[in-house]
Amino acid sequence: MTETPSGASVTIRIQHRVRPEARDHYEGWLRRIIEVAGRYCGHQGVHVLRPTADGCDYEIAVRFASEEQADHWRHSDERRRLLDEILPSLQRKETVEIHSGIDYWFTPSTSKAKQPVRWKQWLVTTAVIWPLIMLVPLFWQPLFAVQPVLATWGIRHGLIAATVVALVIYVVMPRVVRLVARWMFE
Repeated sequence: MTETPSGASVTIRIQHRVRPEARDHYEGWLRRIIEVAGRYCGHQGVHVLRPTADGCDYEIAVRFASEEQADHWRHSDERRRLLDEILPSLQRKETVEIHSGIDYWFTPSTSKAKQPVRWKQWLVTTAVIWPLIMLVPLFWQPLFAVQPVLATWGIRHGLIAATVVALVIYVVMPRVVRLVARWMFE
């Protein structure tokens, strides 16, 4: 397990190798466990990388707002019961890794799964950041007016950059990637 800074979002990376005859059962189970995970505090979304038609390896990335919230889900009785239910359908025990920050926006870098093409990653990232770099300075402007020291060159840019990055990592990108995931992997 990777150490995460306090308050940093985390991704639980889960790999399952499903028995070929159990894929339909697994897909139904996967829908149920995703729905249950979504009810846990701090849940920020799920991204599933499915195998090719003749494959058996699934990779699931479940994002939580903090390591504590991720651990609460990972060690919950509900998850344990659901995992016990699906174990006979797996060819081997699941593997679980914990990663912090933005390293799982698109696809885990250590994954053997198909990566989205770079131009699509660039396009989605630009589409997210572009409006933020126009809007965030407007929201800071009233504070800059009453505290001129904050409007000083460098300080102003740092505050705006930190705000944009926080919004991208914690608010906008996880939701956008969920919306465009199918297109990203075409």
